[in-house]
Amino acid sequence: MALPQDIRPVNSELADSITRSSEIPWIETKPGQAWTKVLWVGPESGRWAVLLKWKKGYVAPPHKHLSAAFAFVLSGRLQVRDNEYGPGDFLHEVNGMVHGATTALEDTEYLFFCDGPVLFFDKDGFTGYRGWEEVLRMQQSAIPKAAE
Repeated sequence: MALPQDIRPVNSELADSITRSSEIPWIETKPGQAWTKVLWVGPESGRWAVLLKWKKGYVAPPHKHLSAAFAFVLSGRLQVRDNEYGPGDFLHEVNGMVHGATTALEDTEYLFFCDGPVLFFDKDGFTGYRGWEEVLRMQQSAIPKAAE
């Protein structure tokens, strides 16, 4: 049966992409406590995906999501606000969500997908910003180190 419209891609260069996470380096973001693997960065959309590994006791600073974010816990336990999340739990955080510190209650690995930037702060004000450009810079800076 013929389709009622032409669904062929206009761009013949479209292709799937794959990241073999076992082949990319962990980037140490907090010495001895936290690491990141950059899985994907989408400059055209501002989205990014990372694998995070935190040692028990690591505390990520308070932050505001300037876009929606999604997390899937692979192992360990996280405390986010008044909730605990463990293996298999999926968390959606809406655009504009503000919350305090996130704590690793155990050694934890989780997938984190973000539709845009995250703004970090403390009691004195703005402390950092992580958007697709910063994530891409992290990825690019890790590549030469991995090749050494």
